[in-house]
Amino acid sequence: MSRNEIVKDVRRYGIGLVEITGGEPLLQDDFETLVEELLELGYKVLIETNGTLDISGIDRRAIVIMDIKTPGSGAAESVCTANFDLLKKCDELKFVLTGRADYDWAAEVIGKYGLAEKCVVLLSPVYGMLDPEDLAGWIISDRLNVRFNLQLHKYIYSPDRRGV
Repeated sequence: MSRNEIVKDVRRYGIGLVEITGGEPLLQDDFETLVEELLELGYKVLIETNGTLDISGIDRRAIVIMDIKTPGSGAAESVCTANFDLLKKCDELKFVLTGRADYDWAAEVIGKYGLAEKCVVLLSPVYGMLDPEDLAGWIISDRLNVRFNLQLHKYIYSPDRRGV
């Protein structure tokens, strides 16, 4: 789909919020131009990225939602920590946790980089792997300055369903 087709569809929906996600948006041709055009048209633009690529080219008016891969995901070493210095108060970091080891790792990263003071930090349990009550308890016990988050699509739709 071309940039012009995307903008046309967005206008047709009549909604003021656009979230660009799916795969890795930063790898798409004309991505930065699309974001700038949507912002110029008055849309609030959210960009969901996997945190492995440099976000410095993203228009500062857009909100970045960055998924931070934890050791339990097998991809923790792919995180581009230089991005942490580019975050704004309105941006979000999401850690999806498989267990206590991921939680401890996330808490260490949050503290080391002062992430809770830079942006919104969300911790989510992997559906079916980590009991949400356990994660909530750890956050409360440690007084960690984060938001508890659930992968709502896993509760609304079948956990195995893709594309939602």
